[in-house]
Amino acid sequence: MTPLEDLRAWMAAHNVDAAYVTKPVSIAYLTGFHAEPYERLMALTVRPDRATLIVPALEHEKAAGHAAGRVEIVSWRDGEDAYELARGALEGCAEVGVEKEHLSLQAAEILRARTSVRALIDVGPELRRLRRIKNPTELEKLARAASITDTVGEEIIDLLRAGQTELEVSVVIGAAIGAHGGTLSFESLVQSGPNSALPHVRPTSRKLGEGDFVLLDFGAAFDGYKADTTRMAVVGAPGEQHAEIYRLVVEAHDAAIAAVRAGTTTGAVDAAARQVIEAAGMGDRFFHRTGHGLGLEAHEDPSLDPGSATVLEAGMVFTIEPGIYIPGWGGVRIEDDVVVERSGCRLLTQADRSLRVISER
Repeated sequence: MTPLEDLRAWMAAHNVDAAYVTKPVSIAYLTGFHAEPYERLMALTVRPDRATLIVPALEHEKAAGHAAGRVEIVSWRDGEDAYELARGALEGCAEVGVEKEHLSLQAAEILRARTSVRALIDVGPELRRLRRIKNPTELEKLARAASITDTVGEEIIDLLRAGQTELEVSVVIGAAIGAHGGTLSFESLVQSGPNSALPHVRPTSRKLGEGDFVLLDFGAAFDGYKADTTRMAVVGAPGEQHAEIYRLVVEAHDAAIAAVRAGTTTGAVDAAARQVIEAAGMGDRFFHRTGHGLGLEAHEDPSLDPGSATVLEAGMVFTIEPGIYIPGWGGVRIEDDVVVERSGCRLLTQADRSLRVISER
């Protein structure tokens, strides 16, 4: 079944007259067309016998190139009443599925005032559930994204030098991804020294210096599907603390990957990594989940939280990324992308995971 057919099956089971999908990534999943409309209205209405994609006029040609044949495409120009198109597409529909996490209260009120819609049923969880299992085409795109990411990672590591700023390295990563036919999955993170203990700090003008851990967290996207990896380097010869913290994270990373297989739970995979770090007395320095889903979004289902009970199924794709962070000194995270298989998992990212040494000169 196609994603649109899956959605229609959910509508029939829940006695929903239509779906009104507004999250751009959900529209991309259902139609193959991906755009960011910003403040303009963009929506996909799905009924049992037809589907209509409402787009701003400046996206009409692009939509026709990606979604023609799957859905009817209608567009509106700035200054026109976009909700008049929604009214026509939803005519006669009383119970409608919407993504409550995305549809604003204002948009919901307009929908009720301008159309025959009377009840809004949350279809968001079902769309997220459908997206958890990747089909062969999606897996091919994720593998291509991972391959670009691996290639860029090796290139960037070889270019790192003491004295470069985090911002400079971040820009080089973006350029290299573009040169290899990808786009950025997200803003690349380059964190050196004490900054590497702050998992989500953005690149700064801080220069890479002697004794610094250098954490590179980045990913390439290919045709909308995103990879995400983290690799580590150190400026100058690593000290005893560098080597020990890195060894622990590698051991936790490998333990989590060994735990991945269809039928186990997300919490069990998290526990496999967490137990290694806790046994070393560093449990309080690993304060985030072990991984998150990947696909059209860099963060999607499933989430590998401590104690989480989602059962892994073949075709799920997610990161494995344990870390240890020591405030004021530095941190280590090693991250790879895996696809669940019946008896284990397959690594999508395969670049060298060793601690690389950057010249001090």
